[in-house]
Amino acid sequence: MNPITGHTQLTALLGSPVSHSISPLMHNEAFRMLSLDYVYLCFDVTENTLTQAVNGLKACGIRGFNLTMPCKNKIVDLLDELSPSARLIGAVNTVVNENGRLVGYNTDGIGFMRSVENAGHHITGKTITLMGAGGAATAICAQAALDGVKTIHIFARKTSRFWTRTQQLADTINKTLSCRVLLHEHADQNALKHALDDSSLFINGTSVGMAPHTDVSIIPDPSFFHPGLIVSDVIYNPKETRLLKEAASVGCSVFNGMYMLLYQGAEAFRLWTGKEMPTEQIKAKYFAE
Repeated sequence: MNPITGHTQLTALLGSPVSHSISPLMHNEAFRMLSLDYVYLCFDVTENTLTQAVNGLKACGIRGFNLTMPCKNKIVDLLDELSPSARLIGAVNTVVNENGRLVGYNTDGIGFMRSVENAGHHITGKTITLMGAGGAATAICAQAALDGVKTIHIFARKTSRFWTRTQQLADTINKTLSCRVLLHEHADQNALKHALDDSSLFINGTSVGMAPHTDVSIIPDPSFFHPGLIVSDVIYNPKETRLLKEAASVGCSVFNGMYMLLYQGAEAFRLWTGKEMPTEQIKAKYFAE
C-alpha cells in the first residue's frame, strides 16, 4: 500500500458484516500498482447507523464508498442523485462524492454478468432463476434483462419489504424490454422446481449460506437440481457454500461470487479514480482458485 499522506483520498466499504471482505486488499493493491494516492477501508455499519456514518464521511470529504448488505437499499434516500440503472433497480452499491454531491451507482449487475462470462457460460436468450429481492438480486435481474436473457424467474418472500419494489422492476422490464420477468413467492416449491427445470442458470442472490452460517442452503432439496443447470452464488465466503457443494454433487457446473466482486469493484474503481483497475493482476494475486 502507498504511504498515507496529507493528500490521500479515502474510499471505503460500508455494511455489516465487513470483516471478511477482500475489497480492501484488491483496491489498495490496485492503488499501489497505479501509484494513486488513495486508501480503502472497511466500516461495520448497519441500517440503523448508516445515516450517521454517511453524514460523517461526507463531512470528511470521502471520495467514494461501496455498500454491501444490509445497506444497499436504504442508502438511496441519502443520496443527491442516482444513475439511470440505480434508479431502475432501487439499490446502490457504489457512491461517488462529486464536490459534496453524493451520486449513487449500481455495478453489481455488470460484475455478475462479467463473472458468468469468466466462468465460460453464455446465457443470452436463455431462462434463468434468481433467488432474492435485495440490492444484489435486483441489480442482477436488471442487467441480465438488458443483456438479452429471455426469461427470469425471481423467487422472494411476499412479506419482504422489497416485494413491491421487485414487482415494479418486473413490470418495468416486461413493458420496456424483450425479457419476461416472473415473480414468485419464495415458499412455492412447485413453482421453484418447474422454474429450475426450465432454467440454464440458477443464482442465489441472498446472504443465505454466508459465513458464519454455512450449514444452510437456499435450495431445500438437492433433487431440485439437474446436471445441465449452472448454479451460482453471490456469496464468496465460504468459497464453496452448501448450495454449491450440493449442486456440484449432482453434476451441476458451479461458481461463486468472487469474480462478481472483482468486476463490480473494478467499475467502482473507475468511477472514483478515472483509471482502469488492473484486473488480471488483481485476479492472479487474490482470486486464484
